[in-house]
This record gives sequence, structure tokens and C-alpha cells, in this order.
Amino acid sequence: MGTTRTTGTARATSTTRTLLGRRHAAAAALLCLTTLGSPPSAHAAPVPTVPAGGDAARRAAAADAGAEVAARRLARRPAGAGLAFGPCPAAEELPSPVRCATLRVPLDYARPDGPQIPLTVSRVPATGRGGAARQGALVYNPGGPGASGLFFPLVADLPEWERIGAAYDLVGYAPRGVAGPAPLSCEDPAAPAHAGPTPLPADPSPADKRARIAAARAYARGCAQRSGAALAYYSTPDNVRDLHVLRAALGEPKLTFMGASYGTYLGAVYATRHPGHVRRMVLDSAVNPDPRRIWYRNNLDQGAGFERRWRDFLTWAARHHAVYGLGTTPAAVRASYERVRDAVARAPAGGVVGTGELQSAYLRAAYYDEVWPERAAALSAFLAGDPGPLTEQARPDPASAAARENSRAVYTAVMCNDAPWPADWAVWDRDNTRLARRAPFETWANAFLNLPCAYWPVRERQQPVAVGARSAAVPGEQPAALPGTLVVAAERDGATPYPGALELQRRLGLRSSLVTEAGAGTHGVVGGRNACVDGHVERYLLTGATPGRRVTCAPHPEPAPVSLDDRAAGPGKVPAVPRALLPPVV
Repeated sequence: MGTTRTTGTARATSTTRTLLGRRHAAAAALLCLTTLGSPPSAHAAPVPTVPAGGDAARRAAAADAGAEVAARRLARRPAGAGLAFGPCPAAEELPSPVRCATLRVPLDYARPDGPQIPLTVSRVPATGRGGAARQGALVYNPGGPGASGLFFPLVADLPEWERIGAAYDLVGYAPRGVAGPAPLSCEDPAAPAHAGPTPLPADPSPADKRARIAAARAYARGCAQRSGAALAYYSTPDNVRDLHVLRAALGEPKLTFMGASYGTYLGAVYATRHPGHVRRMVLDSAVNPDPRRIWYRNNLDQGAGFERRWRDFLTWAARHHAVYGLGTTPAAVRASYERVRDAVARAPAGGVVGTGELQSAYLRAAYYDEVWPERAAALSAFLAGDPGPLTEQARPDPASAAARENSRAVYTAVMCNDAPWPADWAVWDRDNTRLARRAPFETWANAFLNLPCAYWPVRERQQPVAVGARSAAVPGEQPAALPGTLVVAAERDGATPYPGALELQRRLGLRSSLVTEAGAGTHGVVGGRNACVDGHVERYLLTGATPGRRVTCAPHPEPAPVSLDDRAAGPGKVPAVPRALLPPVV
């Protein structure tokens, strides 16, 4: 986040950016594909019910007590007797100096000595460059839920993070159920229930909706069958308990945390439940934490947010009609996209890209403006008779099938366990039909992604935490004021619309600050795109100083139009940091 650049680190920096870029591109692509939903099942069986273990409030209190016991046990260990860091699992492809450790936590914190599950933790120690004093560990969660943060310590090699990496151990982790030795699963990725491109009608018919209901029931049933009673223990409260134990395992009396997207909700719930254990907290691209919006209404809010951001892409492409030839107005560019959609519905591009794959690929344009040039160029090439670029950008990667399935399983479990959802399809149909009239781009894809929550087999759902309420603190902890926190948001973010940042800041109190990137909409603001934003974040993490109640930064520049021929002449810039990776997150 600083501006210092040295030629001595240029080669390492290039390698790191390449690794991060590959992680970002692969993860974003595979996770966008989760919007397609499961294929319909030909045989609809009753969904088995998974008990959550008795009275919900009593179980939650026991789980909180169990987490406190686990954290205190770790805190009493001698220095150096905590996590044993060594080489990282080969599957993670994390180069030296990143080291990894395994943290075992209770599956059910109400039974702290019961079955355990492993969490993989990654770390690069503080470098101390420039004589910087070590300030502890900075723990990162990239959101999702369902995304892994194990890549995070790689940013230590980037100039933008040099001063932060000098003062902090950079720590990432894979949350419970994400990858590693105990991945959550709802269906067998090696035996897909369908082959070929996935259809996703722009305006689903009654028959399409019936098929999606059957698919949602089948997916929920698969989660119960493959996970059993463990399914109930993938939730935000359990993720918060894991974070509390991880803090203690790292030897930190107080948590310094950076969360993106869903990670902001995780951080906000942690701050509410454990205010006395918070040191500093950066919350980037904020989820609206209002309990009335967790999670059904937050997902409806995304429809309008993504429509606005989709129009930003169409407007940009129209301004560059001379390069792409897609039309001189947003409406004309939209018509060009619809011609492509109609064409792949009739004959999938390359035999593998149908309307579902197309939707997933172009949803990324509503998340990250860095992909606008290649997405516009792919539409242009397709309409000129060359489907190759579109096929390359939108085709599913068979090698990532297991990761996609795992990410969707964790996402679904946390979303569905966290709060009650409407159980009546008529409610979903009414709300999404109304929304799709004004926001057609992403509404139905998002609805079908989340529809398993209508048929979720866990009997006892969590009740959303009232973020910011003192009454929501864990019983038994000494009352403590929450220190100053830093919320960061892009004004036109579609995945986590801006009103959510305002609500989060309001709930975190008068000591919280909000840094807004005005006029921009890339999801995930921190990390090398906007020097103004990064300066505020760096200053806060290094000194604890917040920049004032609300400050505004000018937007980062929009991408320059680049044709496919131009891009072939050399590699494009790799994004500095993978952003929150799992759409739709809320």
C-alpha cells in the first residue's frame, strides 16, 4: 500500500502478482459458476431433517462457553507452543516464505471435547523492514462464505503492502468446511448429474421454475445426506467462534482483522460479541448487517445493485464503440449481449458455453471493472464470427469442479443456517418476478442459487446477531467499548450495495469511520487500485488513527479499451490482491 518500489524485488513481485492473479481469476471464475444452481433431479424425495441439538438459545450459550474455554486453553500456553507452522499443503501451491499450520476446533462448540475439525492457517511473519516494530498478526477473511484466505500472506511480497507486512504477521486461513482435509460437500463433483452447457432462461417459464424447485430440493437433500448432523454447524456464529480461537492460538490478546464482503459481516459479528478482544478492524465492501435483511432481503437488494453495475459496463462499452462495435448506447450494447445469449442458447459456444456459463462469465463484469475490456472484446469477436474468446473466458474448468462444489456447499450451508428463509415458493416467485421487471440481469440466477434455503433440512436456524448491540455480547465477558473501526466501500458496488456500508457504520458507533470510493463499483476496494483508500487503510493499521467520521476518495480510473489483438501483444496487469471471491455473497 506504500509507494516504494525497488528493482531488487521486481522479479519476486512479478511472480507474486502472477500467482495472485491466477488465484483471483480461477477462484472468481469457478465461484461465479455457482449461480447456475444444481441440475434438476428426476426423483424428488423428501428432504431429511437434521436436528441442531436441542433448544437453540441454550445450545448457542453452551457453544459460546465452549469457545471461550477453547480460547483460554490456548491463551495459557507458553510462548511458542501455539500453532506449529511448517510447509504448506502441496495442493495450495503457496511458495516460501508462506508457512502453514493446522488448528483443530470443535465441530460443535457446545461439546468442546467432542469431534474436532481442522482449519488450515497460513502465515508470513512480519519482516521488520525499516526498523518497524512488530504489532502482532493481521488476520484476513476474503468473504464468500466459502472462499479461502490462504493466499493472503502472498501480498507480503508486494510493494503496496510493504509497510503493513513490516509491522504485521500476515495470516490467512481456510474457514470451516473450505477445502483442506475436511471439505463440506453436497453433491459428488466427480459424478455430475448432467453433462453439457447449463441453460439459464432470461425469463423462466413455469416449467423452468418447477425444474429449479426440484433442483433446490435435491441439493438440500444432498447436503443432509453427505454431511449428516454436522451440517448444522456451518454458520456465522460458528465461524466467529473459530476466529476467536484462532486469535488465541496466534497468541494475540486482541484481534487485528481485515474482512472483505461476507468477511465484513463476520468481523462485525465478532466485534459485537467480543468487543474487548478487538484491536483494529478493516471491513471492506460491507454487507448490510440489519438482522431483518440477513439473508433473504440482502439477496433481493443485490438485484438492483447488479443491474446498476451491469449498466455501468454497458455504458463503458458504448463509449468505446469504435473499438468494440457493440453499439453507441447502453441499450444497443445490451441488445448485442442479448444476441449472443440467444445464439448460445441455440448452439453453445464451443459446445460448452450456454446461457448459464455466459451469465456467470458476465456477472464478473458486474464485480470487477478490470475484466471489462476482455468481456467486451469477446462479445465483439463472437458477433464477428469468432466464438473462441468467449469460449475461453466462459468455459467451465473441469479441474476446478471439486473446488466449485465445495465453495457452493459452504456458501449454501452458512446462508441457510444463519437465518430463517421463506419456505413458501410463492413468496420467492412473487418477490423475484417483481424485481426481475426492473433488474433482469442477475435476479433469477441469484434466486435459484439460494433456493435450497427454502427447503433446508436443519430444523433450528440461527437468529441473526444484532450487530452493534451491547446485549449481543457473549455473556460473561467484561463490558468493553469497541475501538475505532474502518469501513471501506465503493459507492456503486453491486454485490454489497452502498446503503449496507452506511448501516454498518451506524451500528458500529461513533468511533467508526467510513471511507467511500465515490463513483466506483469494483467489489473489494482495498489492495492496490486506489492510493487514497489504501493510504487511509495503511495509516489506520499502523497507527490506529481513523480518518474522520466519513471521507471520500476519487474513483480509480476506468480500464482503457483494449482489443483482443492488443492484448495478445503482451500480458495485462495482474490484479494486486484477489478480492472477495464468491458471488452472490449476500
